[in-house]
Amino acid sequence: MTVSSKAEQALRDAMERLLSGKPNRTDGALTKNNLWREAGVSRATMNRATSALAEWDSRVDESPTTALDRQRREELSEVRGKLRNSRQECRKLQDQVDAAATVIAALLAENAAFRDQLAKRSAVVIPLDRAHAIRE
Repeated sequence: MTVSSKAEQALRDAMERLLSGKPNRTDGALTKNNLWREAGVSRATMNRATSALAEWDSRVDESPTTALDRQRREELSEVRGKLRNSRQECRKLQDQVDAAATVIAALLAENAAFRDQLAKRSAVVIPLDRAHAIRE
């Protein structure tokens, strides 16, 4: 079963719009799903239009948009890797901050205990007898 020339032309027009980056009905991704939607035909009609599909496959493979998409995916992958590394570094630094906060809290408690101990001591200085202080 063949497709009508009208459907074939709709597919080719949709192909041109998608490849030029000016879609009317889709998000512009170069997929067969977007091709039949952009053309306003059924998926089955698109699948019967073998010559249009062959042209689609060859043009998508050599499309600069596809190369740009590939480059963007690679950049996105690289950025995601950097983000993952940054998050690991952030967790590591947060662990160090938490450990430092624990040490600081312990030192503050110890300091407070020493201050209490110092406050409870007698403030009166008792002089030692000079005779005991000098050894003969």
